[in-house]
Amino acid sequence: MMAGEPQALDRSHATRVGALISALCAGTGERCLSEYSFTNLWLFRREHRYRFTDGPWPYISGFTYDGAHHAMPLFALDRAPADVIDGLLRHHDCLYPVPLAQAQQLDPLRYQHTASRDDADYLYPADHFRHYRGALLNKKRNLMKQLLKGHGVQAAPYGPGWHDQARAVLDGWMHDKGKPAGSADELPCREALAAAGALGLEGFGYAVDGEPGGFVLAEALQPGVYAMRYAKSLNRFKGLAQYMFHHFCTERTEVHWLNFEQDLGLPNFRQTKQSYQPETLLDKCRVVGCR
Repeated sequence: MMAGEPQALDRSHATRVGALISALCAGTGERCLSEYSFTNLWLFRREHRYRFTDGPWPYISGFTYDGAHHAMPLFALDRAPADVIDGLLRHHDCLYPVPLAQAQQLDPLRYQHTASRDDADYLYPADHFRHYRGALLNKKRNLMKQLLKGHGVQAAPYGPGWHDQARAVLDGWMHDKGKPAGSADELPCREALAAAGALGLEGFGYAVDGEPGGFVLAEALQPGVYAMRYAKSLNRFKGLAQYMFHHFCTERTEVHWLNFEQDLGLPNFRQTKQSYQPETLLDKCRVVGCR
């Protein structure tokens, strides 16, 4: 069987790509990488120029943030003939993102893999946010307590009725961060807010003293494992970010792990994500042929 023609990724591919990802990631639990989601791929289709190629060995192709042309196999590498993998590598700079466990199963005389700290997902037990126990998380707990002592905070499940408020929060967040329009993840976030239910995103909107102050949208990657896709709060509400994570995990008792995705090598991202004390970082490997 021949591979199909590459097609720009769009929502017509949701069922097929979603099924492939579900089969590939079944049983991976908390070690499922945050990219393995049709929703995430579609939301960032412009930034990475994602294309889907169907066939007996289907894959997503695109470009990493540092410009590498990569293929993301939607099949288990250890079940693929070497000529399939070699064929992908002839037309791409690397295979990415490949879970470390899969990369380690490849013939080391034929393929090599590397992983960048900038790409690694941050993984946390949900109980970190439910309790903020211990000296290292004490500041998070105190910020949350100060917020709740000084303000009335109301949470509502995110839905169409909170769309306008969430857009206002996003506008304020962009202003707080000094980001020009269209930068950061503004456009994907707007699309996520507009179509959250259809995209399998769920979360809450938060008002502080009656004013929209923040929101979270998360996606189930595996049973009990959620990727925190968007978490935005206004700077003037100190402690709201900490409260939003606490509230989400407290309300959603089925959540056992939160994945905060990668830090992209950005110092502020890294400092913030590290401050919540991740249990581990999940490597995303780039696989290339041995030269």
